[in-house]
Amino acid sequence: METRTPNRLPFHRLAVFPVLLAQFVILLLAALGLWQWHGVVAGYSGLCGGLIALLPNVYFAHRAFRFTGARAAQAIVRSFYAGEAGKLILTAVLFALTFAGVKPLAPLAVFGVFVLTQLVSWFAPLLMRTTLSRP
Repeated sequence: METRTPNRLPFHRLAVFPVLLAQFVILLLAALGLWQWHGVVAGYSGLCGGLIALLPNVYFAHRAFRFTGARAAQAIVRSFYAGEAGKLILTAVLFALTFAGVKPLAPLAVFGVFVLTQLVSWFAPLLMRTTLSRP
């Protein structure tokens, strides 16, 4: 079996990069809003919740979009599965570390900004600039 090296794009050139950037902006705005109107604890709790959503997504994007081309189809599928499994494990670990290690914590702010950051991916088709080519 021949070994193939992945055709790698720089991270900022991936099609998913605008979605990750939008998630980062939303989590910062939400954390700043919580800090402004509900205090410091809510602000850093919201920041933790947003990072719990963003960091696993960055890991998934790094793992899942390593390979390109039709010849690497099996490697692409394997990397998507590995990326998704790692994303779920990383999310659980980050939640556990946050609730065990960050005191005091505003749980509503953590979950609120987590969900808000995840909702950005609903708008991914609008944020990704890919064109479909027709034969």
